[in-house]
Amino acid sequence: MSDSEGEGGLALESVFTEPPRPPSPEPTVTTYTREKQANDTWTTIDIRLVGSHPLWGHHLWNASRAFASYLDDHPELYHGRSVLELGAGGALPGIVAAKNGARTVVLTDYPDAALIDNIAYNVRQNIPESEKKGVHVQGYIWGHPVEPLLELLPGDSEEKAYDLIILSDLIFNHSQHEAMLKTCDLALSKYKPTEFADDRGRPSPCLLVFYTHHRPHLAHRDMEFFTKARERGWHCEEILTRKYPPMFPEDPGEEEVRATVHGWRLTRS
Repeated sequence: MSDSEGEGGLALESVFTEPPRPPSPEPTVTTYTREKQANDTWTTIDIRLVGSHPLWGHHLWNASRAFASYLDDHPELYHGRSVLELGAGGALPGIVAAKNGARTVVLTDYPDAALIDNIAYNVRQNIPESEKKGVHVQGYIWGHPVEPLLELLPGDSEEKAYDLIILSDLIFNHSQHEAMLKTCDLALSKYKPTEFADDRGRPSPCLLVFYTHHRPHLAHRDMEFFTKARERGWHCEEILTRKYPPMFPEDPGEEEVRATVHGWRLTRS
């Protein structure tokens, strides 16, 4: 993963300041195997990834795998509720939420045809026809107005807002931290039970942010996301660490750091 940093406008090359790796010629398919032992209707999910892309959509990131397993273990966070995934890539976490009973799942990524068409393909391949009406694929640029995302929520919703927002391996985009947080602040429900769940079992609306420090010498820049979140009034709590083989073994930096997925939960203070 490159060390290049930069600021800029909202063109694709400015929003994502990482240059692409050498391209893979064709799309690939990676299979996620369910870890949870459940007498349910699914055991695997096949995720097609674009052959190559400057937005890194051609990788199924370790954070995405950890996210999928965490969501599978914690359906109480989204069952019967609304979920928004930002920067979805192959959209594995959001698809897990959809398969496990989320009422509405909106999968978003930069409005680039290759990315959006690929997410739609993964939905078609993995979501039963009877459940597809609650799953939407939408191009979206972080920090832009959220009304197009809120319009996808059911008309009978008490509040036009999301109960859970998913960010999987996005915070290495340092120049976009404020834009991500702006979208989350506008799109997440402002419902506040007295504790993490009220007496009806409704959990606090939250952001789940999973990531790896792919460039250990820039880990402090990754963590600025949470500093900025606290400044905006979010309570930030680390809820998971999990080890995987590093995504890019040849990259520099401490392998232990590059092999670790971290998961955080953010709630409104």
